[in-house]
Amino acid sequence: MTEPHTPDPAIPPLETIDDSQRIPPPRRPAPPRPYTIKATDDIPAVAIAGVAIVGVVALVLGLKWCIPKGIGWYHHQDWVWATQWTATVADPVHTYLTAHTAGLPLTASTAFVIWLGVGVISLVLAWLTGAVGARLTWTAHGVCSVLMVWDASPNTGRPVAAALAVLAWTIGSFFALRGLSLRSRINIHNHPAR
Repeated sequence: MTEPHTPDPAIPPLETIDDSQRIPPPRRPAPPRPYTIKATDDIPAVAIAGVAIVGVVALVLGLKWCIPKGIGWYHHQDWVWATQWTATVADPVHTYLTAHTAGLPLTASTAFVIWLGVGVISLVLAWLTGAVGARLTWTAHGVCSVLMVWDASPNTGRPVAAALAVLAWTIGSFFALRGLSLRSRINIHNHPAR
C-alpha cells in the first residue's frame, strides 16, 4: 500500500500569477537581412561586358543559322493538309449558313464572318481572361460548328468531317478552357462565435 504524498517542506508551494501581472519575454532582434548583390557594385564591369558580348554573338549566330534553316524547312513542307482540314470544316459551315439564311436580312457571307468573329473573340477572351461567359460562348460555338458540319457535309464523309471539326475545336479548347477543373471547390469560412 502506498502512503499519501506529503509535501516536502523544503520546496515552496507553487503559486499562480494573475494574468495582469505577467511580463512577456523580451523580444529578440530580427536577424539581419542578407546583403543583396548589385551588379553595378559587386560584379566587375569587364565581366558584365564579357557576358553581354558573348550573349550578342550567340544571338547573332543563332539567328544567322536558325532563320535560313527555318525558312528552308517551311518552303519544303507540304501545307496542303492544313488548308484541306480548314476547308473540311469551314466549307460545310458556309454551305449550311447559305441554305439557312434564305429570307433573312442577313446574308450568308455576313453570317459566316460573324461565325468566324465569334469563334476567334470567344477563344481569345476565354484564353486571356478565363471568364465563364467567354468559355460558354466558345463551347456553344464549337457545338454549333460540329452540328453545322454534320448537317451540311456529304453523307459519305459526314462522320470524318464532324470528327475533324471536333478535333479542331478541342485543339482550340486547350487554350480556351485552360485552368478549368472538374474538381469541386470547397470554401470553408471560420467565423468567430458571437
